[in-house]
Amino acid sequence: MQKSVIIVAGGSGTRMQQSLPKQFIEILEKPIVVHTIEAFLAYDQSISVVLVLPSAHFSTWRALAERFFPNTTIHLEAGGATRFQSVKSGLRVINEGLVAIHDAVRPLISPQVIAESFLSAAQKGSGVVMVPLKDSIRRKVEGKTAAEDRTAFFTVQTPQTFQVAQIKKAFEQAELETFTDDASVYEHAGMLVSAVTGEYTNLKITTPEDLILAEAIMNQRKK
Repeated sequence: MQKSVIIVAGGSGTRMQQSLPKQFIEILEKPIVVHTIEAFLAYDQSISVVLVLPSAHFSTWRALAERFFPNTTIHLEAGGATRFQSVKSGLRVINEGLVAIHDAVRPLISPQVIAESFLSAAQKGSGVVMVPLKDSIRRKVEGKTAAEDRTAFFTVQTPQTFQVAQIKKAFEQAELETFTDDASVYEHAGMLVSAVTGEYTNLKITTPEDLILAEAIMNQRKK
């Protein structure tokens, strides 16, 4: 069965306190997005990769592709104003099989978790990576807070992997503000979200502190 991945790279460097878009910030001499794509190619060298970027960043990416992926075809698509629009753009060029949708700034995803997400999607229609909460949580209601059972909640990560026909059908819906990720789009279309256990090291790099952690984890993995 054909496997594809849509790498969504629409972020800016605002919370990084940098003008450079965060997907292009380097860790260990490689841009974050390059590490991310390499993670999926390490899982399956034949996987079809679709990179969704703001069109203003196309020239930056093409220079990187020539340097890091001279012998690999990376399909490039223009992103939209929202994640929903960007993912929909990427889905237009995928017609069959299974597709993983992944944040460009999660470079530490492991081949094992990717494999589990694809297996779940093949068997159940979807495979959405998530991890149990580690911290206690409280719900704010009318100015007061109340304790919640953290065992009933999960932090959702990516990849979020689906059978192509089903996720494309889900993205035919009108966009809603409640669509915070691909799983919420899929669920709103009446389909079941199946959980895949992820890893706490699968960081979404959004702040300078995340860069420090990511570099430390990469260095540890090299030992």
